[in-house]
Amino acid sequence: MANIKKADSFIDWLDQRLAIKAVTKVLMTEYWIPKNINWLWAMGVVLTMLFSVLVVSGIFLLMYYKPDVKLAFDSVNLTIMNEVSYGWLWRHAHAVSASLIFLVIYIHMLVAIYYGSYKKGREMIWLTGMLLFVLFSAEAFSGYMLPWGQMSYWAAKVITDLFAKIPFIGPDLVVWIRGNFTVADATLTRFFMLHVFLLPVVIMLLIVVHFYSLRVPHVNNQDGEELDFDKEVEKYKNGNKKESKIVAFWPDFLSKDIFVICVFLILFFYLMCFNFGFAMDPINFDPANHMKTPAHIYPEWYFLWSYEILRGFFMSESLGLIFFGFAQVILFAIPFLDRSPVVAPAHKRPMFCVWFFILVADLIVLTIFGKLPPEGINNVVGFVAAITFILLIIALPIITTLEKNCKCGGAK
Repeated sequence: MANIKKADSFIDWLDQRLAIKAVTKVLMTEYWIPKNINWLWAMGVVLTMLFSVLVVSGIFLLMYYKPDVKLAFDSVNLTIMNEVSYGWLWRHAHAVSASLIFLVIYIHMLVAIYYGSYKKGREMIWLTGMLLFVLFSAEAFSGYMLPWGQMSYWAAKVITDLFAKIPFIGPDLVVWIRGNFTVADATLTRFFMLHVFLLPVVIMLLIVVHFYSLRVPHVNNQDGEELDFDKEVEKYKNGNKKESKIVAFWPDFLSKDIFVICVFLILFFYLMCFNFGFAMDPINFDPANHMKTPAHIYPEWYFLWSYEILRGFFMSESLGLIFFGFAQVILFAIPFLDRSPVVAPAHKRPMFCVWFFILVADLIVLTIFGKLPPEGINNVVGFVAAITFILLIIALPIITTLEKNCKCGGAK
């Protein structure tokens, strides 16, 4: 009887192993990707790699960081940078990957807009991606506070002060966020908890949802072509791989992703070892001092475009705050503002193409002038760029409706 029980247990174990292998085979080989897509579609896996670097480097930094206003600055700039073996390496890896992750996010978002990857049932992909952008922004801001340098302190004060402008609940909300009437130890402790626990957990869960949402509609290709996947799969399985317009996720597509990751890592290691200064503000190497306001307060480069919209309306602080909020929320509505049924890259949609490149140019201008002092001609350019962004968003449903009516870009 004992031998029979052992045999049954072995058979059950074997069945489970075979089931796991079968599921793995389905996940790896039964997920098909259009053949004619370029390296820009690898940005998602590059983001996953960078987030993994952030998590691993963050764990090492967490071993020595002290979330206390009296100890935080020295724990980063003295202990980690000078006393811990290779502590500088982990800090540089964390700072550089945090900066690069936003560069890749913006590329990822602009590629999705350029190729119309948010259309025809792909709205959930865009919405979950935008939620990830918001969470990464919150994660970056909370992490920027932790070194407790001059810019960390004053950036936290300026950003939390924005909530005071909310009618009725604003002042109480600011006190609740800070845990004090001013930015103090309680504020640092709260943002530390958000940065190392709550936000990373939510980001990981949302990444899973974002990747899973890709399985509902098939990924669109760079020509916006609608494919009969069942027909193309039959071609592929029958050996007509050259005639088929799709490839298997593994090994064909994932091998391209791995190549892009390897190339990107060359850039990453170069920046981390030789040019890490771009990711860390020099002012933040001075300890936080609530009695000494920096001459010019500004956020990290990836927030400059929205920061310039906030201060661009220099004649009215309330108006700037309204349009700042508008700029943060309206990007969620892009799939619904684009009224054209055309699923094609921007270069095949003339009016949309002009709109897209004006948007990119305007974002660059907003980013550049967001770093400059708000004085003289800088105020004028910032105001014009902020107005241009608002007008571009308002114009999107108009030009895409015209595109639909005039059958431009191959609309049916």
